[in-house]
Amino acid sequence: MLLGALLAFSAGARAEVEVTESDFFDELPVVLSVSRLSQPVDEAPAAVTVIDQDMIRTSGFRDIPDLLRMVPGFSVAYTADNTWAAGYHGLGDAFSRRFQVLVDGRSIYSPHYGAVYWTDLPLAIEDIERIEVIRGPNAATHGANAFAAVINIITKTAAQVSGSTASLQYGEQGMRGLMARHGGGHGNLRYRLTVSSQQRDRFERDVTDKPPVSQDNGQHFEASKTYFLNGRMDWQLSPTADVSAQFGISQGDWRAGQDTMDPTDVLAPRQQDSRAQYVQVSLHKVESAQREWRLHAYHSRNRFDANAIGDLTLLGLGVVSVDQYLLQTRSNLELQVNETWRSDLRGVWGGEIRYDTVVSPQNYDSDRELGGTLARVFGNAEWRAHERVLIQGGAMLEHHYYTGSDISPRVAVSFTLAPGQVVRLGVSQAYRSPTFFEEEGSAVYRLTSGALLDMVTVPSNGLEPERVRSREIAWLGQWRPARLEWDMRLFRDHIDDFIGNEKGNFFPDGALRPNEFRYANIGTVDSRGGEIQLRWRPLPAMHVSAHYARVFLRADTSVGNFNEDIPQSAPRNSWGLLTSYRWNGGWETSAGVWHYDRTKWLSEGDVTQPYTRVDLRLARRWAWQGRQVEAALVGQNLGGVYEEFRDINRFSRRVYGSLGFNW
Repeated sequence: MLLGALLAFSAGARAEVEVTESDFFDELPVVLSVSRLSQPVDEAPAAVTVIDQDMIRTSGFRDIPDLLRMVPGFSVAYTADNTWAAGYHGLGDAFSRRFQVLVDGRSIYSPHYGAVYWTDLPLAIEDIERIEVIRGPNAATHGANAFAAVINIITKTAAQVSGSTASLQYGEQGMRGLMARHGGGHGNLRYRLTVSSQQRDRFERDVTDKPPVSQDNGQHFEASKTYFLNGRMDWQLSPTADVSAQFGISQGDWRAGQDTMDPTDVLAPRQQDSRAQYVQVSLHKVESAQREWRLHAYHSRNRFDANAIGDLTLLGLGVVSVDQYLLQTRSNLELQVNETWRSDLRGVWGGEIRYDTVVSPQNYDSDRELGGTLARVFGNAEWRAHERVLIQGGAMLEHHYYTGSDISPRVAVSFTLAPGQVVRLGVSQAYRSPTFFEEEGSAVYRLTSGALLDMVTVPSNGLEPERVRSREIAWLGQWRPARLEWDMRLFRDHIDDFIGNEKGNFFPDGALRPNEFRYANIGTVDSRGGEIQLRWRPLPAMHVSAHYARVFLRADTSVGNFNEDIPQSAPRNSWGLLTSYRWNGGWETSAGVWHYDRTKWLSEGDVTQPYTRVDLRLARRWAWQGRQVEAALVGQNLGGVYEEFRDINRFSRRVYGSLGFNW
């Protein structure tokens, strides 16, 4: 209905420029992430979705995880305590351990839980050039954690953002945002600096229609304030060499939890302090038309702190001290070499070494630092065997500090049946090594005297890595008379040695709870289904992107609740639509519709009911006193209230406005 209304309006609107075929079909997007080779999307060896700047702007989303709603097969939800959950073809939980997430080549997943801490990521949404989402395993290129998907966030270079920019957002549900950026430089040296302050209160605080749980009085808080600064410097050393350096720092002052009359709930900290820092340097050299290389290094540090004192003397237990201190670091060095050996044969190879550390006294019942070194070598090749046949293959050999050595291969063959019509067949294998917490987690509560009160998680008995074998057939095509492009895909994945938590009486003495949790390889998971994404340009001023996914899951594990929950962890049907139209006078309208069937989020999540979310955006751009100005009004979830991750997480209708200046 929304699409039909926009088409009706557009039929009466005057086109701003003369329509030509090139207006509808420029060159297909070129992606860098799938094989580390620059290639059009219809020649990539795996399915990929490109979220470009126009899609980011017209969506009206202000939180980076929300952008994944535009990717077929993805589910995304805010969980609690200022964290996000994401799932691709199901298996989504509070930690999203099965994704590799990169920002300009820097891995940002947590070595502790495997989670991605989106909320304190020191990155403004305005600084994103594009996001490349590889749908399916891609360990042959990116190694451990590239298990279900890869999300590669590529930021704007310093040269792209010369001048100054400021933007302000203000809206309901405690939404406040301020961003300022300046880019400049001289000669071959360019830089940009961005500073931002963001405030959110994600959900409705009062949830009074749910039956009491642990004497919950229905007051829930997720208010957050996050501040960050980042910078980038790009220096062209010579016509064939350049260096790029980046840094970022963030500070989060967050409130979480709920008001309750249950005395044991005082163990949940209400205030959270989060800090993140990173620095990275990349040196790029073109030696010849046949060879270039890049040396990339970074160091990141994430610290989280939340404390609480629980007085349980009325229960005869004493005073409990809760210290959720967590410190994680990562140091990484990578070499990548791209070579062209013949006109029909090229490839990329390289290696990487990484050192991760974690300190968390409550999660490991020790002050000691856990650390581990990961090393990997990789190679990918592309051979044009015939003008209509493209063969690609590669592998990653990796040695992980817990699971030893594994090899992750991939082979894909693309057939050009006719101009603009490509069929791809692919098979790949990927591994996911356990995180520090899965392998050695020992979460406990202790009294202020040091005595053990409760043991929640005990270390594993030694975990094998999860392994997925994935097969796909895809059809990428264009229908020029209809000005339509599509990417259709059927997939079948099989996971062995799935890692889940099991409950048992491992340490029966001295704990409040008779059972503890530990992680184990509990069985297998099968996933199959199909997905489609479309891009349509019926008019030069109009853009439509749409997607649909249908997924079926089956689990065969030793833990009964996983056999029940995993098949429900992917919405059976999900789809999305984003359409925008540029009017005369600088006006622009856009609409987004997102639908998810019933979903069961794993671990701490609940069953969330089906919902359809409708967002609308109205914006105008104009020049004022030498400045480019954009004002926008965004309405989010203009239908009914829906639930995210937990049934108490109520996302209601809300509106915000934004104002931006460029000069």
